[in-house]
Amino acid sequence: MPLYQIIIIAVMFIILYIIFDNVHYYRHKHTDRLMKNENINNRYSRLPIPIKRALNTLGSDIRNARRRRRIPSALLAERSSICRTTLVKVEKGDPGVCLGSYASVLMALGMVERLTSLVDAKHDEIGLMLEEERLPERIRKIPYPV
Repeated sequence: MPLYQIIIIAVMFIILYIIFDNVHYYRHKHTDRLMKNENINNRYSRLPIPIKRALNTLGSDIRNARRRRRIPSALLAERSSICRTTLVKVEKGDPGVCLGSYASVLMALGMVERLTSLVDAKHDEIGLMLEEERLPERIRKIPYPV
């Protein structure tokens, strides 16, 4: 067999190796990307049911408030400085949306003051009960210097 035929066969094997190696690389790279997205979705699926219900209620309340004001979703998204797809996620109660997006939508609707009273001490019954238990029974008089 002449030398040029051996070289041609070797070059063909090298080219085939490179092609199949790249296909294998891209296939695994795509699979890894799918696995990462799947892990993100699983993280939110493990949320307790009361949290999911509360977020769904919050989202539907925001949607109802927007509809009562007859504001189109594109306009509310623009006023909130978020994209329309994020607004759709907010209205669905998606737990992956950041709190800032919820706050900016509430501000655009004129309801941001309700956000400040969310964890107010007046509404924290358990915290107030625990604080009452730790109050001292007796308070000593401190003598004033003469």
